This record gives sequence, C-alpha cells and structure tokens, in this order.
Amino acid sequence: MPNRLAHETSPYLLQHADNPVDWWPWSAEAFEAARKTNRPVLLSVGYSSCHWCHVMAHESFEDQATADYLNEHFVSVKVDREERPDVDAVYMEAVQAATGQGGWPMTVFLTPDAEPFYFGTYFPPAPRHGMPSFRQVLEGVRQAWDDRRDEVGEVAGKIVRDLAQREISYQTDRVPGEPDLAQALLGLTREYDPQRGGFGGAPKFPPSMALEFLLRHHARTGAEGALQMAQDTCERMARGGIYDQLGGGFARYSVDRDWIVPHFEKMLYDNALLCRVYAHLWRATARGGAADGHSDLARRVALETADFMVRELRTGEGGFASALDADSDDGSGRHVEGAYYVWTPEQLRDALGDEDAESAAQYFGVTEEGTFEHGQSVLQLPQTAGVFEAGKIASIKERLLDKRAQRPAPGRDDKVVAAWNGLAIAALAETGAYFGRPDLVEAAVFAADLLVRVHLDDHARLARTSKDGRVGPNAGVLEDYADVAEGFLALASVTGEGVWLDFAGLLLDHVLARFTDPDSGALYDTASDAEQLIRRPQDPTDNATPSGWTAAAGALLSYAAHTGSEPHRAAAERALGVVKALGPRVPRFIGWGLAAAEGLLDGPREVAVVGPSLADERTTALHRTALLGTAPGAVVAVGTPDSDEFPLLADRPLVGGEPAAYICRNFTCEVPTTDPERLGAALNTR
Repeated sequence: MPNRLAHETSPYLLQHADNPVDWWPWSAEAFEAARKTNRPVLLSVGYSSCHWCHVMAHESFEDQATADYLNEHFVSVKVDREERPDVDAVYMEAVQAATGQGGWPMTVFLTPDAEPFYFGTYFPPAPRHGMPSFRQVLEGVRQAWDDRRDEVGEVAGKIVRDLAQREISYQTDRVPGEPDLAQALLGLTREYDPQRGGFGGAPKFPPSMALEFLLRHHARTGAEGALQMAQDTCERMARGGIYDQLGGGFARYSVDRDWIVPHFEKMLYDNALLCRVYAHLWRATARGGAADGHSDLARRVALETADFMVRELRTGEGGFASALDADSDDGSGRHVEGAYYVWTPEQLRDALGDEDAESAAQYFGVTEEGTFEHGQSVLQLPQTAGVFEAGKIASIKERLLDKRAQRPAPGRDDKVVAAWNGLAIAALAETGAYFGRPDLVEAAVFAADLLVRVHLDDHARLARTSKDGRVGPNAGVLEDYADVAEGFLALASVTGEGVWLDFAGLLLDHVLARFTDPDSGALYDTASDAEQLIRRPQDPTDNATPSGWTAAAGALLSYAAHTGSEPHRAAAERALGVVKALGPRVPRFIGWGLAAAEGLLDGPREVAVVGPSLADERTTALHRTALLGTAPGAVVAVGTPDSDEFPLLADRPLVGGEPAAYICRNFTCEVPTTDPERLGAALNTR
C-alpha cells in the first residue's frame, strides 16, 4: 500500500511511495508526530538521478525487516534535495562540519525539534569497508536516544550553536579590483592540469563557472593564458567520455582525471552551463567568422548540447526536465550504471558490420579490454585518432545512435526546476542567436513562458518546481530568482522584447526586499519570510551551479546597466564584496562571482541598437554584432527609435536615416556607429 509520498509531485519522492517505510514528506506534521511519539527523526535526502540513492533504497528502504524497524522506532522523512535545496544545504553543512565530507544519499538523525545529532551518507545493508550496516546504525541511534537522551540533546544543541556562528562576514564597501582578479587567475593557474585540462584531480567536474571567468578575463585583459586554459579544458572534455559522442550533452562528472569514464547522469544545469560556455568560447575564437579548430569544436558542441536539451529534456509543457538517470536496464532486467551509453567491439560489429566497426573502434577508442567495466568502453575521441572521412563517420554515428535508441532508456526526472530552466533559457537564447537557429530561441521563449504562467504568482513570487504543468508546493530560493532573472535578461537582449526585462526586474525586486541583509548587503539563500530552519542558509560559493549570491549579483548588475537603477547597481557592488574576500583564495569555487566582477570592471557596457524595424537587415546585422561582442557583461537592447521596450533606447535616433548602435559605459557614450565592423571592434576589447 502506498505511503504518504504518493501525493507528492517530486519524481524522487514518488519513487519511494511504494516503499514499506512509512515515509513522511518534510512537513511540520512529521516533526509533530515525532514529538507525540517521542521518537527521533530519520532524514533521508537524495534526488532521482542519484545512483547510490537508488542502491540504498533497494537494499534498505525496500526491505521489509528494515522498514518494520524504522516504522517502530523512528519518524522517517524523505526529501528531494532538488525541491528543497534549503533543507539540503542546512543539513549538508552540518554533515560536512562533523565528518569533513558529504554527499548523497544524505542520512541525518534529528530530534523532534529538527536539530541534527548523528550523520552519514550511504550505509550498506551489511558491514563492509569499515562502514557499519544501516541496521547497526539504526540500533545504535535508537539505543542512544533511549538511554542517553541528555547527551543526544547536548550534541544537537552544540551543532546548532556552531552552525549559527558560521555567518559570513566581509567588507561590503570594497568591490573586487584588478589585483584581486589577477590573483584569482594566478590561483587557477596553480591548480590547472596542463596535461588533461580542468582543475584538480579525480573526480573531475566540468568547471563551467571558472571557464566563464577565464573567457571574460581574456576578453578584458588579453591574457592569453586564460584563454588557453579555457580552450584546452573545453577540448579535452569534448573529446572525452564525459561528453556523449553520439547524442550530445555532458554527464555529471568524470571519475578519472582524463575525462574518460563519467558518472553517467545527465543534469539540465550542467548542460545549460556548458552549452553557454562553448558558445562563448566560439565567440571568443571565431573573430570575423574566421574559423579555426577551437571555434569549430566549440560551435559543434554548443549546438549538439543545445539540441540534446531540446530533444531529450524538454517537457510537454515547454519547460526542461531536471535530469536523466545514470542507470538503465542492461537488457537483462538489471539496472546498471552507464548501460545505455557503453559499447563492446562485438556490439559495434552487430550494429555496423566488421569493416565499419573497426573504423568506429579506432575513432571512438573502443578496445577489447574496455575503458569502463566488463570489457565495455565509453565512446571518446582519442587524441591519437587518425584521419577519417567525414561522411563515413557521420553515417557510423547515425547508425549507432539508431541502435542505441533500441536500448532501454534511462529514466527522466520530469520535475521543472525554476533556476535550472533559467540557465537553459540563457544558453538556448544566446546559442540560437549566435548560430542562426531561431528554433533554439523559440524553445527558450516557451520555457520562459512556462515559468511566467506556472511558477510566478500574482505578486511575482517564484515557485521552485512544477511537474506536468502543476506548480509544486515549495517556494523559490535565491538561485531561482537570480537564474531566472539571468535567463530573462538574456532573452530580452536576443529577442528585443522588453517584457522579459520587466519580469527580470520584478524578480530582482524580491531579491532586494526579501533575500538581502539591509545592513551588510549579504545575501541569504532563503527569503526573510520563508520557513524557518535551524539556520538560514547562506553560501556564496559555486557548487554544481552558480551560487544564488553571485548569480544575483550578476543579474542585478545587468539590470542596472539596462535601466540605470542605482539601487540595483549598489546592491550588486555590495554583494560582490564577497568576491574580493574569496576570489583570490578559492577561485575555483567562486567563478561566477569572478565573471560578474569582470563585468563590473569593464563597466559593463550598454549597447542600444536602433533601426526602422527588427526585420531590417541592417538592424539585424548590428544587433548580431552587438550580441557577439566579448566585452564582459555587456547588455544589449534593440528596437525602433520610438520604442518604449527598453530604457536604453530612449532618445536614440537613427543616424542619417540608417540603423545605428550606441555604446555607453560609466556614464560616458561613444559616437554612434552605423558600421557593424566598427561596432565589433569597439565591443571586442582585445
């Protein structure tokens, strides 16, 4: 019989609706039940495409004996971290502070007052590798709860007090300057892997936000080392197994330093961020349309990744689903990680015949011993690959893709997360504009329309999630407001529709009113009127996505450039004070903030393109040139001289009856130009 999760909208929670565990969703009622029954709370946090979450669910939560023990001695609460990032952040901070590490599934034991006292991640069904079994953990926690309640209370109280003291302090009156960004670049250079690209060792994550900083820093300063690190990292990722060589799109991370074997789940946020990075890399390396190897690769990967998102993640309502699972049926009824994506030489022969299979094996690095498990290989493009005829490779890829489509597909988490859709909107709008793909811009518009129709209420408050067109119960957090505003601002620049600027302004007004500390200018991840947890989460560092803090700073800066709003500009500068504090010390983990700071140092520039109509070819040429400018953080408005769509268009006439572009920054404007080449030279700051 289904448990309480059967009424939830989260695909992850619904996966547990038939567990024999008497799960509760996160709710006041769950903690009231714990108080009434005098039982501790088991908090289990995961997400639908998490491999080890599925493993623990199968081993423990589907096991009747384990469920019976839990139901008798605990109140069990299941949380989807993607729906409740605030709950996840608060308890993950506690786990990391107590154990020095974290991850999912996250297993935390709480008092009925939601105070944590024991932590872990995955626990096996039997003791192994020095880990206790889950049953041993449950018995130990129950015994401590029954026999040493005072001690448990003291531990929980100390943890909560320690968390309360972790407030972030920094000098809000000092914005990052040239020396801070130069020091950040030096820090990235020290951590850079020159042989393989990327930063640090295994596991290796795509450093999307740091790459955006490197591209902007190169654009502003001409630092060739910054561009080289970005180029080489992007090339190594695109040639590695972390990139789907058949269907496009990136996996979550590489388990090795060489980008060969991925953790196979595909997340919307990774692909949105990386699609934009590769589009920006192409913009930086394809000056005047002159292609080279780097720009050709960047163009291909940006478009393939955009097409992957539209083809495999777009929902029936026009939004974008959160993720594809790492696991799928390997054909024998077993769910195995990577089964959908890996190949053996025999499988290549079955799909292609002997001759083409040999070519495919050489081209994609498929070996008899395999690069993954059980003689299977992840497709990659080895650096040693010889010369192959393009038409033949295209045919091989098409046939392999058709063959792969016959395999059981990975599950899809159809939950639409506002923040990640905001990132996708920005990526698709810009990629469509750069490469003449209006269908991608249209997909961005449809997703933005869904967010407005379903996620925004009458007061422009944003809901975190929706599914099947039905809004979820959880309020948006800072990253939702910031990333959706970012997407809307990009869409406004690309489409010339000022309504998206207006919607961005409504969202950013909430950031100022409900997420910003009025005294310090610091930003919180949850609104002032949100549910009160044991701590109000606050984190300016990037994780898998840009931090809400720095994403908000970047969006506030762009909005101020569009509108001239001093309160938004001041709020952006105050928020970026944290980049001055952290950028030189931990640049890998505040890349988005560093990228926003590059925009601040460059102005950012404000570009207004006016023409007799948006369909006019001369206007279109100027508009496209403006969008392709590499000046960090530049904003673009396009319209007719009498348009009231954008503040930047006010008092901007045609020049000699011809379309013209106006460039301003720091309260100073250049002479308007009617020449796309002159405009491009002014916006490509090298």
